[in-house]
Amino acid sequence: MSADDPKEVPGLAARMAAANILDAVLRSKRPLDEQLEAADLSELADRDRALVRHIVATTLRRLGTIRHLLNEQLDRGLPKEAPRTETALLIGATQILFLDVPDHAAVDLSVRVARADRYAAHYAKLINAVLRRLAKDGKQRLAALDAAMLDTPAWLMQRWIAAYGEPTARAIAATRTREAALDISVKSDPEGWAQKLGGRVLPTGTVRTRAHGAVPNLPGFSEGEWWVQDAAAAIPAKLLGDMRGKSVADLCAAPGGKTAQLAAAGAKVTAVDRSEPRLKRLRENLSRLKLDAETVATDAAQWQHEPFDAVLVDAPCSSTGTIRRHPDIPWLKSEADIAKLSALQSRLLDRAAALVKPGGALVYCTCSLEPEEGAARIAALLVRDQRMRRIPITVGDVAGVDELVTSAGDLRTLPCHLAEYGGLGGFYAARLEKRG
Repeated sequence: MSADDPKEVPGLAARMAAANILDAVLRSKRPLDEQLEAADLSELADRDRALVRHIVATTLRRLGTIRHLLNEQLDRGLPKEAPRTETALLIGATQILFLDVPDHAAVDLSVRVARADRYAAHYAKLINAVLRRLAKDGKQRLAALDAAMLDTPAWLMQRWIAAYGEPTARAIAATRTREAALDISVKSDPEGWAQKLGGRVLPTGTVRTRAHGAVPNLPGFSEGEWWVQDAAAAIPAKLLGDMRGKSVADLCAAPGGKTAQLAAAGAKVTAVDRSEPRLKRLRENLSRLKLDAETVATDAAQWQHEPFDAVLVDAPCSSTGTIRRHPDIPWLKSEADIAKLSALQSRLLDRAAALVKPGGALVYCTCSLEPEEGAARIAALLVRDQRMRRIPITVGDVAGVDELVTSAGDLRTLPCHLAEYGGLGGFYAARLEKRG
């Protein structure tokens, strides 16, 4: 069976691109953002590029539900020798169930995606039949399903239930079904920029907007008036307080939102990251923002330097708190990753503690919901290093939003927090001081 030419069939090129990106995420375990950046979508119209992103992101947000509905119709399961069969079914089902795409187009183009693969082509009739049945009664079947459980891997949901209780775990999972708004940190005049960008100011000071289009084309970007930064990610740097004229090390600094915050607040910042390409981007962003920081490309866990007035470490983690913005995370991570990353976090904390002057401050944070990567790491450090003590975070430190502060005096934001504003990223942070 001959394959169709994507250039000759309207809409097919976008579906082929979506299938390729989805394959890379699900089969090769590659991060979605990297695949979107690496994909050559230049020949697609703006509308089709947006559709590619929307198809893939929605598929990943609702993957468990979609697979459940498809499996109900596949008596023999999916053909192992033709993985593109499932990919074609997934992108077709996503369009039928969740997107504003005519059912006939979703079915036809998904079949054409399969026909372009030498193995999946043998299952084109099956794909056609399954998707047609789904178009007929899929939305009715969808309404009866427990989406929170289906769309979250069981191992992850069990962890959230153990850590936060089932109602909160379900509330966290429910945030995955909605695309997160664009959050930005501004140099000044948040109310003014909220008005210009059609957004509003969150209690924590971040401007949240649902502005559409390419970020570099938005007002104020090229002038360096603001930078993109999740609202929760903007809180940890503020916990250091007034850093004007003080020396601060930002460990694991890229992509640089916290570096920009500290530099804008008048600190003398040294940004450390092991990735030179990521540091290059950080420098480019600082240049756009007209801000200065020293950058060092090295492994922060082994970096030697004279002590700083303060150290901020945003440690590599499982990133389970970023599920609103990164719907691929639950399908790319495993419990084994958490144990491995916890060991790295402890090494970074030990190095960070050594880099703080007596009387100086250390803020440790991760964008993880997992206790092993947050409170457990701080508890272990306080046992290992008697020089360090916790400086409790107060409600006043987080703009009076008391649900963001734990009983131990740490920051804990959850995706379901500030629900009336559309939620937050999941972040943990602790503030410590080195005894003099």
